[in-house]
Amino acid sequence: MDKKVFLKDTGYTQSRELSWLKFNQRVLAEANDKSVPLFERLKFLAIFSGNLDEFYMIRVGSLFDLSLLKEVNIDNKTGDTPEQQLKKVFKACPPLYKTKDKTYAALERMLTRQKISRVGFKDITGDEKKLLDRYFKTQIAPILSPQIIDAHHPFPHLENKTLSIAVMMKSKDKILYGFIPVPRLLPKIFYLSEDPLTYILTEDIIARYAESLFDMYTVVEKAIVCVTRNADISPDDETYEVDNDFRQHIQKILKKRARLSPVRLELSCEISDSFSEFLQGKLNLKSEQVFVTASPLNMSYVYQLEGKLPEAVKAGLLYPPHKPLAPPTVNLSAPIWRQVAKKDLLLSYPYDSMQPLLSFIKQSAFDPAVVSIKITLYRIDNKSRLAEYLIDAAENGKDVTVLMELRARFDEQNNINWAQRLEEAGCRVIYGVEGYKVHAKLCLVTRLSNDRLQYITQVGTGNYNEKTARLYTDYSLMTADEDIADDANLFFKNMLSGNVKGHYERLLVAPSEFKSGIMALIDREIVKAEAGGNGRILMKINSISDRDIIDKLSEASRAGVVVEMIVRGICCIVPGIKGKTENISIISIVGRFLEHARVYCFGEYGVDMTMYIASSDVMTRNTERRVEAACPVLDGEVKKRIYDMLMVQLADNVKARRLKPGKKYAAIPSEPDERLDSQAFFIRQTPEDTLQ
Repeated sequence: MDKKVFLKDTGYTQSRELSWLKFNQRVLAEANDKSVPLFERLKFLAIFSGNLDEFYMIRVGSLFDLSLLKEVNIDNKTGDTPEQQLKKVFKACPPLYKTKDKTYAALERMLTRQKISRVGFKDITGDEKKLLDRYFKTQIAPILSPQIIDAHHPFPHLENKTLSIAVMMKSKDKILYGFIPVPRLLPKIFYLSEDPLTYILTEDIIARYAESLFDMYTVVEKAIVCVTRNADISPDDETYEVDNDFRQHIQKILKKRARLSPVRLELSCEISDSFSEFLQGKLNLKSEQVFVTASPLNMSYVYQLEGKLPEAVKAGLLYPPHKPLAPPTVNLSAPIWRQVAKKDLLLSYPYDSMQPLLSFIKQSAFDPAVVSIKITLYRIDNKSRLAEYLIDAAENGKDVTVLMELRARFDEQNNINWAQRLEEAGCRVIYGVEGYKVHAKLCLVTRLSNDRLQYITQVGTGNYNEKTARLYTDYSLMTADEDIADDANLFFKNMLSGNVKGHYERLLVAPSEFKSGIMALIDREIVKAEAGGNGRILMKINSISDRDIIDKLSEASRAGVVVEMIVRGICCIVPGIKGKTENISIISIVGRFLEHARVYCFGEYGVDMTMYIASSDVMTRNTERRVEAACPVLDGEVKKRIYDMLMVQLADNVKARRLKPGKKYAAIPSEPDERLDSQAFFIRQTPEDTLQ
């Protein structure tokens, strides 16, 4: 499509970056939701903070890179240059910091009433001060490396997202600066008491004793600081020799990422103009890239604190425990392949357990009839049982092929470690396809019994990760359908040969056919609507930014197709615009579990609906620059189960927020006795009565 078309103001698109910030604002809203247990609210605040860190590392870092190019890059949703996009981001962030600080202060006050207190030095007693003095002198001071900045000591490299104490000092009439990096190996928290639970953060301790570390000078100002660096390195954009080991190349990229340019500076308190100008000058940052926040600069300590919560109040501070269960139709003690051969099996995480899939891989590792296992791995647990079963399979003589994507951002090192272990066990490990990340979730197990090949194919919307399967909502489909197995076989054959342009009969595989397949299915509904029929589209996705598909959905709306969408995060299409998107409605659900499943439905349920589950969102990176897989749902009962779950989510009026034509999200009003929280609904149901 001509770029000039993209630049025309259509009135129904919005900024990807600002849309993402609105998503994170909905995460922040969970920290302010009084119906959420108190400590869970603090965790939502930590999630908000971590999300914002990644946003600056990736999206802001990427925009800075684009702004340096000679060629002008224009955003195809807004018509903005990278500089204009950055300006809007920097304007949108200060209110978020202000809300975050206000929320944190309120949560701290409420936790104090529950006898859980983070304290400062002004709050501690004489005995506690002696305890801290001893702790600092014996456990902290010996491993600190305070550094003065002068002609012989250059400005240090401040590592990405690590804390330091920045100090401004006087020596006679001379102003000097110094830094005290907070060692990563130190515990994040020091507990003064466990009943009541009283604690202090390590960076606060070091800041308190900063004067003793620079006792030759007079400390004038000090602040805890944290630099966020651009982490948007794409290994495909880096040159490397074909003969080089790709694992070694990725490890070099990881080292380079740690030294990329700063994109943000966070401070624990206001500092003087001269101090700020010094830091900005050394880090090459503008004032709009500097943020002062009263809440901790690194909130990952919250997850450690959870394990120390007093038992007497713990239950009231956290969500009730949720234990995923295997569906009642699955017999874990019997061969899973035999059960799937009779009927397709759907697992809906985290309501269903991942155990049936793990049992299937484990059984396959020791099944004499199994000849091969082929699987894609993108993000896996660092203690992955599934990977251990693949190792068992290889050691038992099975032909095991693992397509390990080393470029899964921030999981690169974990994937490198597993790739080495899998190779050592005898697995054939390949590292994706040059120029494309392999994001598809696909597994194929082949059996040879009575001279006949039997196949079980598993396709998922989420990763093969036991940890996230308890936290993310995802679908995992296991089927014995031979046409799907033929496509899966072809998929792995193509990946081994580096072919991303293959044709498939059942699967929609990006970058070759996923986008065109979705566009064709939208066209099908347009034709129906224009002929006087009931065109309908239903999507549940994480993000939508692909301009071609956005324009096609607008065309569908203008033709009278009813389009309903559940979009958790980035949403660059604006619904409800008269004459453009008035037949499109969009909600976002943010709650206890991360909504991660992708489902694409075209047509009316019970009449002519075509349904796919997929690894792909509607983003250009997914549709054009990644290898993705969408699988048709052919079993009637599985299709009904997924459709019913979508209907419950569309009826959610507790956690759902509706996107309005004005680009804002609004709560959905309801009477108290009509309230429906879809995530809570699914937890309440037993496996036997869910959606029956």
